[in-house]
Amino acid sequence: MIGKKIAHYRMLEKIGEGGMGVVYKAEDTKLKRTVALKFLPPELTRDAQAKARFVQEAQAAAALDHPNICAVYEIGEAEGSTYIAMPYIKGQSLKEKIAAGPLSVEEALTIAGQVAEGVKEAHERGIIHRDIKPANIMLTEKGQAKIMDFGLAKLEAGVDLTRTMAVIGTVAYMSPEQARGEEVDLRTDIWSFGATLYEMLTGQKPFGQKHDQALIYSILNDTTETVSRIRPEIPDYLDRVIQKALEKDISRRYQNMAELMKDLKAYQPSGVGLPKPQKSIIVLPFEDISPGKDNEYFSDGITEEVITDLSHVHDLLVISRSSAMTFKGTKKKVPEIAREVNVRYVLEGSVRKAGNSLRITAQLIDAINDAHLWADKFSGTLDDVFDIQEKVARAIVEALKLRLTKNEDEQIAKKPLVDMRAYDCYLRARGAIYRFTDEGFEEAKRLLRAGLNIVGDNALIYAGLGYTHLASADIGMKPIETIDKAGEYAEKALRLDPETSTAHMVLGYVQMMHGNQRECIRHCKRALSIDPNDYDANMWLSMSLCFVGKMQEVFPIAQRMIELDPLNPVSYWMEAFGHFFEGRFLEAYESLKRDPLGASLEVPVFRLWLAYSLSYANRRQEALALLEQAPETLKAEDFVLRSLPLLRAALQGDRLFMTEMITADLVTAASIDCMKACFLMSFYAIVGDKDQTLKWLEAAVGRGLINYPFFNNYDPFLADIRGEPRFQKLVERVKYEWEHFEV
Repeated sequence: MIGKKIAHYRMLEKIGEGGMGVVYKAEDTKLKRTVALKFLPPELTRDAQAKARFVQEAQAAAALDHPNICAVYEIGEAEGSTYIAMPYIKGQSLKEKIAAGPLSVEEALTIAGQVAEGVKEAHERGIIHRDIKPANIMLTEKGQAKIMDFGLAKLEAGVDLTRTMAVIGTVAYMSPEQARGEEVDLRTDIWSFGATLYEMLTGQKPFGQKHDQALIYSILNDTTETVSRIRPEIPDYLDRVIQKALEKDISRRYQNMAELMKDLKAYQPSGVGLPKPQKSIIVLPFEDISPGKDNEYFSDGITEEVITDLSHVHDLLVISRSSAMTFKGTKKKVPEIAREVNVRYVLEGSVRKAGNSLRITAQLIDAINDAHLWADKFSGTLDDVFDIQEKVARAIVEALKLRLTKNEDEQIAKKPLVDMRAYDCYLRARGAIYRFTDEGFEEAKRLLRAGLNIVGDNALIYAGLGYTHLASADIGMKPIETIDKAGEYAEKALRLDPETSTAHMVLGYVQMMHGNQRECIRHCKRALSIDPNDYDANMWLSMSLCFVGKMQEVFPIAQRMIELDPLNPVSYWMEAFGHFFEGRFLEAYESLKRDPLGASLEVPVFRLWLAYSLSYANRRQEALALLEQAPETLKAEDFVLRSLPLLRAALQGDRLFMTEMITADLVTAASIDCMKACFLMSFYAIVGDKDQTLKWLEAAVGRGLINYPFFNNYDPFLADIRGEPRFQKLVERVKYEWEHFEV
């Protein structure tokens, strides 16, 4: 072939060969440029159906115009051969680069980011590559990554996939569904991308069997060794990203490249200054092995206190109580638990309390190899409980080779309560709070006040009272006085101890409810500087940032929440909240559906948001179907429960029912909460009531909702009033406040 002329190309040299054809460096004699010319094997060229599908896919690939995708110049046929003309790239393939050794984390992430951008572009154009692998990624002399061979993989899927893929060695990058010969979607590229990133960082494939059948069995059944296990200097978060990309259960894998890219980017310096956790741990609920089995509240309290102590360590990601408690009484093995919450280390233990005697055992396990890193028993009296908790926390810090800052050391050493009677009240109150009922909140208030009667003014107890009032107000339609009471208790706590993170978090919520988003953000960031693992502070911070339209800061926090509490549906709700306020309503709906426990429809607020997002995405019938399945809650003393039939009525155009439903207590609740006001604004906008829509838009703005792009560009239900002078005057004010908002 060398020197031969085919069509208007002169063959210069052979540069590659594989199961899908031979590649030549060639001169384009028409345009006087050097190209790469790939010829398909004759057996594929003779297959009319395969050839037709190839041409269709290659045409689609040729339409892709992206710096990280190798362009297709031409599809041609000459002398009985079908060929593709592409740019000739000076450089090397990623496969050749990896052959010289694993890449640095920085270089691997740079290349991965470019590849992800290219794959994302293809997916958005409806093209699935199906053959992402290092050999199909070229690196130019300037380090730019270019994805090759778009369209070929779909051809392979139609012509004896197993045989063809075995020949070219792509089995190592197959997703489980691809290996089983099932229909695949864009998530198969996400798996292959994860396998490629794994190889960049380790120099080896995630499933290392030599023979195809053994390799397929491994892909379908085995768990990969984590990259940080192979290279300890690699941060734990990359373990989590890769493990999620390589999820065998496609529903738990990343659902699109944008979602994966957010996780990769969430740890870059452009975030909101949150720490980069290098190690991660879950503290499993300590088992109550007391003689009477009547100290569960005490065992749960010990669990949470250890979580709290460890949460002060900025270089350690600590799974929140909510996700940890889902494993209470579980029979699951430690490695399985660790995989579910994407952590490396697991702490488990037990508590035996008999009278004044106390014995606590604890052991730290590396979930990768199920090895015990540390174990100990602590015996004493109840008066020793704080010392024991501190010893457990410090032992873990030492075992994980973490260095404490002066402030972190002081936080772990802090003993906010020294009287065991008051501490017992505090632990019982916390258990009552977590029932999340009005009766539970009242019991918690009574117990906390009893604790104050024992020890006098105390920052921890005041912060607990503040949190109790906050939780009580958040789940119902409580008057503003309940919210203000939460703030009063938080301020009392801070006067006694300015380093009380819970008090700052509570004040952040109070300020948000009063429409002072600037102070909300300030208090939440202060809480996170003390306790970076404070889930509630992350939640109120991300919500407030959505309200003021600082969307670039929202998603790193939402991702942090998913890391802290991966089994809590609320974590995915906050991600959805961000998508919603950026006008990506279907992505908001998809985030809500990511609920890992599959119980979102049983939670009214999630059913409401699922239907709300579908309504905004103009999928009304689907929204109505969700609302028709909701229970009748016409007299419920809860805004969300009342909003379900309200949204249904709005979508059905039933103004009379809406009028009957929007009673004085509902109006009062919406008047003191910008999100509730936004709901009423939407309901009225859907039925075309301009006056009421503007009234509740003004109420939402008055409570700090100044997301100008959302009101001016994204909200489809405001289209009919954007020409109104009243709207234009209000949005002009919103735009100014949005543009000049600073913390």
